Amino acid sequence: MNKKAFTLIELLVVIAIIGLLAAMAVVALSNARLKARDARRVSDVRQMQTALEMYNLDQNSYPGAGRAWSSVAALCLSTPGWAAACTTTTYMGVAPTGPTPVETGCTATDNSYSYTGTALSYSLKYCLGSAVANLPAGVHTASPNGISFR
Repeated sequence: MNKKAFTLIELLVVIAIIGLLAAMAVVALSNARLKARDARRVSDVRQMQTALEMYNLDQNSYPGAGRAWSSVAALCLSTPGWAAACTTTTYMGVAPTGPTPVETGCTATDNSYSYTGTALSYSLKYCLGSAVANLPAGVHTASPNGISFR
């Protein structure tokens, strides 16, 4: 009787191909996660810029640099502009924090959004691990003039 079956070598080849495809999928998923975190960073910064511009329109100045952005629960209408909880106008309900893990080429400090501001201007610093749109990887600064990189 001739029984038809797979040989050991055929089974090993199929298992190797499946393993190779699985490894490629993991690498692609890792790159997609990196790009998603960086896209979120750019989106967060643009939302913060919008909130700061709305605040500036109402107050004719930007919030002072009294607190780090990461310690702000929300951007509210109060003196000097930062508040743990909003009791009046809310410009941004929840202050975003940098997504984790920290990207290659960025420090933990760079991963969190840092704000410095005066009545006339502000600076939001953040770091990208990979290029997003026309922004290369690295540390970037957002201001009333837009987003720049160094």
